[in-house]
Amino acid sequence: MPKLTYPPTPSIDQTNNFHGTLVRDPYRWLEDVDAPETLEWVKRQNELTYAYLAQIPARERLRERLTGLWDYAKAEAPFQRGGLYFQFRNTGLQNQGVLYVAESPTAVGRILLDPNSLSEDGTAALNELAVSEDGRWLAYTISRSGSDWQAWRIRSVETGADLPETLTWSKFSGAAWAKDSSGFYYGRYPAPAEGETYQQANYNQQLVFHRLNTPQAEDRLVYARPDQPEWGFGAEVSEDGRYLLLSVWQGTDTRNRFFYKDLQTDQPVVELIPDLESAYHFVNNDGTLFYFQTDLSAPRGCLLIIDISQPAQANWKTLIPESADVLESVHLIGGQLIALYMHDARHALRRFALDGTPLGEIPLPGLGSLPALTGRRHDDELFYTFSAYLAPSTVYRYDFKTGASELVFSPKIDFDFSAYETRQVFVPSKDGTQIPMFLTHKKGLVLDGQNPTLLYGYGGFNAAYLPVFAVHYLAWLELGAVFAVANLRGGSEYGEAWHKAGMLHNKQNVFDDFIACAEWLIAEKITSTPKLAIEGRSNGGLLVGACMTQRPDLYGACLPIVGVMDMLRFHKFTIGWAWVSDYGCADDPEFFPTLYAYSPYHNLQPGTVYPPTLVLTGDHDDRVVPGHSFKFAAALQAAQAGDAPALIRIQTKAGHGLGKPTSVLIQEWADIFAFLVQALEME
Repeated sequence: MPKLTYPPTPSIDQTNNFHGTLVRDPYRWLEDVDAPETLEWVKRQNELTYAYLAQIPARERLRERLTGLWDYAKAEAPFQRGGLYFQFRNTGLQNQGVLYVAESPTAVGRILLDPNSLSEDGTAALNELAVSEDGRWLAYTISRSGSDWQAWRIRSVETGADLPETLTWSKFSGAAWAKDSSGFYYGRYPAPAEGETYQQANYNQQLVFHRLNTPQAEDRLVYARPDQPEWGFGAEVSEDGRYLLLSVWQGTDTRNRFFYKDLQTDQPVVELIPDLESAYHFVNNDGTLFYFQTDLSAPRGCLLIIDISQPAQANWKTLIPESADVLESVHLIGGQLIALYMHDARHALRRFALDGTPLGEIPLPGLGSLPALTGRRHDDELFYTFSAYLAPSTVYRYDFKTGASELVFSPKIDFDFSAYETRQVFVPSKDGTQIPMFLTHKKGLVLDGQNPTLLYGYGGFNAAYLPVFAVHYLAWLELGAVFAVANLRGGSEYGEAWHKAGMLHNKQNVFDDFIACAEWLIAEKITSTPKLAIEGRSNGGLLVGACMTQRPDLYGACLPIVGVMDMLRFHKFTIGWAWVSDYGCADDPEFFPTLYAYSPYHNLQPGTVYPPTLVLTGDHDDRVVPGHSFKFAAALQAAQAGDAPALIRIQTKAGHGLGKPTSVLIQEWADIFAFLVQALEME
């Protein structure tokens, strides 16, 4: 195809001085995403991109096949409150999952909340929900166009009618019902005063209590720290109803503080763990004995007991010690401690008595992960969802009386899973560190270097990427292609040490890991540069941007999606300040050289031949603002010396990917795969 002619993008004379280093920012004007000039730029870029995609013959066939694959019944693990079971289901092509309520986990039940009825285009999504202890009330949030901002509503489970109040200016918060179901605790931000910027609304979260059938203006302030504007409060009420528990977070730091309030007294909030030293996750309590999952002196995790009547650290006791595997979470269900472990980037489920005595493992169906695990202390059952690259999300019920798991829901998909396989390999990175990578492909793969391969990665914020089912990748596999997922440093696959090895000044390790995985795929003749594509989203979009600027010769196509592309200014937009704990900040002379060295926007070199690239973002993304992708795409188009396309696809009325409608997802993946078919010269 001839080299594309891109819409003109004016560059401005914008230079910043970072600690004596002058840095140009010629596309700064694209940060103003609502300016008329930017809106016109978006319109013209989309016209070019969609015209390019429209002439790819495979695009429509891919859309049809994706629609067929997506059209299967789905269900999540149910949970129980007040003797009722609540479960999300989707008949197949519904834009959003529907919440059902039933009297048993296998009953059909009735619809309690259908988000598809809340907007014509399917962009109204149910984000957070909490059911009261008596099962009578549902608190839920709706976000629109993918925004992080959400509004709380309250629905009667019996009648399906909503109470009149709407609670606004909330985000990054769940709801914690009082034991008597009279109301709930939630986090909200002060509404911007007149003259304040939208950005200022991202600080000073407050914890408030909302009583049913009262206006938001009467919500009672429970806790706030205006002296600590970056603190946020994750609230829950202990199962016995006595304590309000506050996990105090600061940005995306994996460490947290922990406070509590005795709801039976008028005493103030107690700062049990006042310092930001480790991660502490409250599990449950026996009176004043609090169970905590933590990485204190245990990078792979352990379970502690703290007696709050004797809170000195010298009195803390280890109940489940650190092991070779990573302790991801602990739940008190059926009178037992149910521990979810990660073993080489896949899940294992183990049981312990309340005194820490091992009781054995709950066998899982195969090599995969548990996206959901539900149950409470006095239940005689737990539910879990098992998922893997070739195993659609399947719901099981574990019976504590029989010690056996039974199938509750199994999806039926028009796909021959028996013809494919998933295997795990370990790849040496630049410094010799072994990086796990999962490969999924047709059985009997020919190692001739001609297999189209899509390599996915993330590598940050202590997030683990375990085997999980995603129906759209089936269409990729049917093309005779390989799907690879690299478990990079920066995640939590091997505990906090693995996370630290990929953050701050160690961030280059993440890129080295990903590059090493790409080189391994080529060296093993699974694929070759012209047939290799890389994909990443959010922090993974940064990963793709950094790797394609550092090694543009290595890939046949690049998909940086909703990425953090300007590492010198990310902290200046919406919640970007919260990422400083993982990235550092360019305003600090200690971190500027590190960030500048890999910032994708600043490392595009004019006159370089870059691979075919499709940048994707949403025009309403208020987490990673679209200005990142706008500036990167503009700079890439200006720098591109080869004939390969450098396109940007800007989804309108869309955010960071939260609650994206099924119809939008199908078209998005049809466009992505069509682009790859063209770029990798696939049949």
